[in-house]
This record gives sequence, structure tokens and C-alpha cells, in this order.
Amino acid sequence: MNPLALMVGGVALFFLGYRFYARYLAKSFGEDDSRPTPSHAQKDDVDFVPTKPFVLFGHHFASIAGGGPIIGPTLALAYGYAPIWFWVVLGTLFLGAVHDYGALFTSIRERGRSIAEVAQSVLGRWAFFAFVGFTIVMLLMVTSVFLKLTAASLTSLVPTSQIPESQQCMVKRVFVDSVEMFKIGGIASTSVIIITLFAPFLGFLIYKRKVNPYLMGFVATVVCLLSIFIGFRYPVSLPVNTWMIMLSIYTIFAAGIPVWLILQPRDFTNVFLLYGGIFLLLISAIAGGFMGIEPNAPAFNIAFGSQKNGPIFPILLITVACGAISGFHSLVSTGTSSKQINKESDAKFIGYGAMLLEGALALGVLVAIAYGIDYNQYLNIVYPQSGQSNPVLGFSLAMGGLLNKTLGINLIYATVFGILLVEGFVVTTLDTAVRLNRYLFEELWQMLLGKKLPKFMKTYVFNSLLAVLLMYLLARTQTIVQLWKIFGSANQLLAAFALTAVTTWLLVRGKKLFFVALPAIFMFLVTLSSLIWLLIAKYLPEKNYILISADLILLILSAIVVVLALAFALKKRQGHTMPINP
Repeated sequence: MNPLALMVGGVALFFLGYRFYARYLAKSFGEDDSRPTPSHAQKDDVDFVPTKPFVLFGHHFASIAGGGPIIGPTLALAYGYAPIWFWVVLGTLFLGAVHDYGALFTSIRERGRSIAEVAQSVLGRWAFFAFVGFTIVMLLMVTSVFLKLTAASLTSLVPTSQIPESQQCMVKRVFVDSVEMFKIGGIASTSVIIITLFAPFLGFLIYKRKVNPYLMGFVATVVCLLSIFIGFRYPVSLPVNTWMIMLSIYTIFAAGIPVWLILQPRDFTNVFLLYGGIFLLLISAIAGGFMGIEPNAPAFNIAFGSQKNGPIFPILLITVACGAISGFHSLVSTGTSSKQINKESDAKFIGYGAMLLEGALALGVLVAIAYGIDYNQYLNIVYPQSGQSNPVLGFSLAMGGLLNKTLGINLIYATVFGILLVEGFVVTTLDTAVRLNRYLFEELWQMLLGKKLPKFMKTYVFNSLLAVLLMYLLARTQTIVQLWKIFGSANQLLAAFALTAVTTWLLVRGKKLFFVALPAIFMFLVTLSSLIWLLIAKYLPEKNYILISADLILLILSAIVVVLALAFALKKRQGHTMPINP
């Protein structure tokens, strides 16, 4: 199949969705710019900060995208590229973007409260407990898999024999067991260090000196490019575990300082690299279409994919993960973005629009891995006999191959850009997720202990340390492939939870709700069946007690939410009423 049809066809459908369906959603929810948003009504210049849409979109997109739309399609290609395309397009338009917009708008109307607090306001205290408990477990899966992915991207090596035409290049080399390797991960390591060090300076100029954001966008782009150039000259090489420890220590402190100091400006800088990557994937897909390149991967390979991963329904859907719908987005939307949005009409651009861009990224990744790398090479890297899967390297080589084949970019430099793209996404999500888990631990202790809560348990250091310690231990004891399936299940089950909360919020207000209720039901069917299959087919036979425990906790907490939602709907049908915020 022509890559032009895959990429441009999907993007065209996304454009139509934003033009018509997003407008319908905004009208149904009742957007009203005359209402003050939480960033103005509760402004504190720490969490509640009015932010220009251009800046907030970059922060929001960098936070939600992560490695999900890259790693998910890369792993899912075992089933063939055709089913991935259909799920990414339909899932993004009618589930993922609806979920993101609904969660963001609901939180704006609820004074910037989290999705768990929104659920409590409608379904009661037990729903809040279930949401918080479930989200903590889910975020531990998110942070552990992203910690592992970040360390993998920062330490990636590729044998020079795989890129023979790039012998004369700027990329440094190292010998590992007498095999010459390109140190492509070291370039990303230097880049992330420099961008992070520059973040406070950029944050000061943007938020304290109020410098024009478009000018700062140019400055951020220069910083990003300089960091890459310096990375070529001075790549930082550290062991995987050392990076995991360093990143863990960094996130402890990053989770407690004001968002304008590091989190927002670092994401604002990184996002230009991400935009550039998406643009290159789009252009290379178009160029490849006109060149008539053929896919290396089969359109359908369902038998093989089912053998490696499990039945196409539901495992393909949870493997693609964030490329179609992600519950993590509701945490970003209601945890940070709703507190910074300037006016209600920005919610469509930030919520629905950012998810469409993530879907476009997933399509670009799909084209890259289907057309840019030999399928046998893909299988040897992503599904090797040794079991040590490296989807980060698999995608990077695929993106390098696609850019080389269609745009003539040197294969090694294009592969380096692939690594930088992965690193840019995963590291921006890591500290956002830890920050969100810190908030949730604080809420959990307050709910369980109330006035008896010790002072030290209220501090961000204690709660950040707890979140990071659990993240690190889980990452050390599980592989990427093991973590990915339960991460995908938990992540999309949280999306079902969030859609349920938004559905009941709309139900109380007598508004239309089919556009969130139907996706909620569908995602419950997908994720609960995947958790049951994983428990019976994988975790119990393998005696993986950590993942058995996580799976059972997720099933129990989800059952609580389903029962409470059904009971609430029944009461509403019988005519019971309750006070509401307009």
C-alpha cells in the first residue's frame, strides 16, 4: 500500500474531525469565554498560571505524548500495519480526543480539580478512593516503563556494520565485546542535560519577564539545536542503571518546584524537536508515496502477532496504547493543563487538538516501521530470541531508514534523530507523571488519615520520594515488554474511568452524553478483558507475583467504579437529584 494514503488519509480525517466533531463537542459541553477559568480565578503563580495557548499546547502535548505513540505501534507491528492504522484513526477521533477534551473541560468547570475529585463530586467518596488508588498503580506502571525507556534511549548503541555507508561521520564510536558501535544514545544524553540546565533561564524570561512567546520559541529552537551539536562532539556515556538512578533523583525535586521553573520551559524547548520529528515523518511519507516505495511489513500478520503478544482483540488495542487513547492524558489535563488554560475556548485546541497531533505522530511511526526497516531486522530487534526487546532502537533505525530512503538524509544522522525524538517524548512525560503521583499520594493520605496525618506525609519530598522509589524498583525488576501490556491495560482502563466520570458529570446536568458514554463502555470491555487474559495466560503461569498483584488490584478497583456508576445512573433514572456546579 502507498504510504501517502496511510499518512495523508489519516491526517485528512483528523482535520475533518477537528473542524466538525470537535466543534460539536464544544457546543454540547457549552464553552463560554465569559466565564473565568481556574488560572484567573485561583491564580497563585505556582500551579494556577494563565498561559498563552501556543505555550500551553507545547507543554501539554509534550506531557501527554511520551513514548506511547512511538513504542506502541512499534510493538504492535507484529500484527501487521493495516489493523494499527484503523485503530489509530478511529480511536483518536472518537475516543482519545473526546476523552482528552471532556476531561479538560470538566476540570475547568470544576475549578481545576483532578478527575478523581470530579468523580467524588458525582459518585461519592468510594469513587474517589477507587480513582486515586487505581491512578497511583497506573502511574507507577507509566513511570516505571518510561524510566526504562528513557534509560534505553540515552544509552542506545548501534553496530556500525548495520550502517555501512556512514563510516565517515561525526558520531562517536565505542567497542563493546570487540564490536564497533555508534554511540547514538550519548548524543541524546548530552542534549537532555543541556536543555534541562537551560530550562530555568527560559522559564524566567517567559513567565517573569513576559518575553514574546514566539521569540522564546526561536530561542528554544536554538538551544535545542545547540544541545544536539554539542552532543555530537561530547556524547555522555553512562550505564543504564546509572541513568535510572540519576533520573530518579532528578524527578524527586522536579516534582515539587513551580511548573514555570523547569517543567514548562523544558517541555517548551523539547517540543520543537518533537514538532520537527512529526514534520519529517509526514514529509517523508508524502515523498515515499510519490516515489512508490513498498512496505517491508505485511498489511496483516494476525497469526504471528497473536502468537507473540496475544489475541488481536483486545491485545492489539492496548499495545498501541497512547496512539489511540490514553487515560494518562486525563491526569495531565486535570492535573496541570486545566489550571493554566487562559479561556474556555482554548480547551478545544489544547484537548482535542493535541490528541489529534499525537494520532498523527502514531501514523508517522507506523509508516516508518512499516517502510523504513527490513521486517526480519525489525523482528530481531523488537522480538529477539533472547527476549531482550529494544523497541527504541527498532523505531530509531526504522525512522533513519525512511528518512534516508525518501529524503536522502545520511542514515546514521537520521537514526540519531530517531533516538532524539524518543528521548524528547519519554523524558518530558517522566517528571510530569511523578509530579501527578505526588499529588495523588497527598490526596490518599489526607483521605485515609484526615487530621491525624503526620506533617512529614504532607511534604512533597516524602511523596515524591515514595513515588520515585516504587518506580525505580518496578523498573529494575521487569522488562519493557512485560511492563508494556499491563501499562497499556491500566492506562486505557483509566481512560474508561475518566470517561465514566465525565459521563456522570454530564448526566447530572441533563446534557447529551452518548459521545462519552459509548467510548466508556467500549474501553471497559477492551481493558477488563485484557487484564483477565493477562492474568490467566501470562502472570499466573509465570508466577510473576508483582504483576499478579497489580492486575488484581486494577480489577477490584475497576469493579468498584463500575458498580458505583451503574448505581448512580439507576438513581438518576428514578428521579433523584443533587446540587451541582453549573
